Amino acid sequence: MDRSPTVRGRRLMRELKRLRDEAGLSPDEAARRLDFSVSKLYRIENGKSRVDADDLEDMLDLYDVRSPQRDALVALGRDSRRRGWWTTYKDVFTGSYVGLESDAATIQIASHIIPGLFQTVDYAQAVISATAPWMDADEVERRVEARTARQQAVLGRGSPPEIHAVLDEAALRRAIGGPAVIAEQLDLLAKASTQAGVTVQVAPFAAGTHAALEGDFVILSFPDPQDPPVAYAEGLFGDLYLESKEELDRYQLAWTYLLGKALSPAESAALIGELVKEN
Repeated sequence: MDRSPTVRGRRLMRELKRLRDEAGLSPDEAARRLDFSVSKLYRIENGKSRVDADDLEDMLDLYDVRSPQRDALVALGRDSRRRGWWTTYKDVFTGSYVGLESDAATIQIASHIIPGLFQTVDYAQAVISATAPWMDADEVERRVEARTARQQAVLGRGSPPEIHAVLDEAALRRAIGGPAVIAEQLDLLAKASTQAGVTVQVAPFAAGTHAALEGDFVILSFPDPQDPPVAYAEGLFGDLYLESKEELDRYQLAWTYLLGKALSPAESAALIGELVKEN
């Protein structure tokens, strides 16, 4: 499978930081010798900006990297600059999440609404309109179109990811968009939960508090061991990408505790089925 440019860029940034450390250079010294600002080096090493071909060659010269490792890193840099499918919607997808999601092997989702990957068009429109009231109708429609493209890219790829979603019961009962919209959405969710590689569980009201009560999060894992997992949390004022071992351990622990409060997949399917009939 061809790795996405986002994942390749993430791998390249880790390699460049590792090579600088192995060369015994501080960020200040490396930036001075490269004729970079320290902030430019920081952005490259932390994935905030892509490294162009000339800058990459200069960094590999400074760190005394020789072939075949050099050739592999040059190829990695070239691939990281490719355009992903999501660049068509760069006005919508401003972060790196969709690039990471497009290459994930497993996606663990804790959510208080139906996840975007399983949303109907009408449900997505209702959610986007409510959560971004400053957008006009054309902007909302553009985001719905992008969300549909994202579903097709992730779920329709040759080797789709394993998706495990734990939804707060409120996600099933909140009448987003009105009765007809939520009825269609629950029916789609019920069908999605029966697909191979998809697991849906519900954290019921009766369970009381649970580990995702204060906010949704996603944990993405990748097929190549060179690409460590990422925990992602989206907020009104920005997105968080958490990659340190301590942060990931915290989110994995929250996920484990969340599963302990959730209904089994079979019990969850039964609850969703009951709500489909009610609607």
